[in-house]
Amino acid sequence: MVTVDHAVTRDIAELSTVAAATFPLACPPGSTPADIAAFIADVLSPERFTEYLADPTHTVLKAMDGDRIVGYSLLVATEPADPNVAAAVTLRPVLELSKMYVLPGQHGSGVSGALMAAALDTARADGKAGVWLGVNQENVRAQRFYGKHGFTVVGTKTFLVGAQLHSDYVMQRPF
Repeated sequence: MVTVDHAVTRDIAELSTVAAATFPLACPPGSTPADIAAFIADVLSPERFTEYLADPTHTVLKAMDGDRIVGYSLLVATEPADPNVAAAVTLRPVLELSKMYVLPGQHGSGVSGALMAAALDTARADGKAGVWLGVNQENVRAQRFYGKHGFTVVGTKTFLVGAQLHSDYVMQRPF
């Protein structure tokens, strides 16, 4: 039975470990190990999760299978900073689903659906008009998942992984 709850300080090390294990799975072919490692060190380190948990505009949700974290999502309750995203996303106020990853052994088990439901519930409870996210243009599996949850493509943006610039779709879901 998977449960989703807010992450707390004692979860930081495990969240970072799950993030390091899951992020490479969403990277497009051609992503170099060095670029992936640089992104993990810069964005998914224990220090960064400490910052996320301390920032009132960020929410980290953890999916638990027993006493083990098997997935997480990072929600950001600020307006899109990228001008291309700000122009494409028509919902205001809006919440960004910045990250949502599940360990490979949990794919197809309902963990992603539980994390998505919790993310959408968080946005609704916070009075948001909807949620937006970026997804790599080559990650068709994730695009299908988001589409099943009501997200549609509204634009494009770039995403830097290490030294490589990747192309993402911007998707949004209104309430």
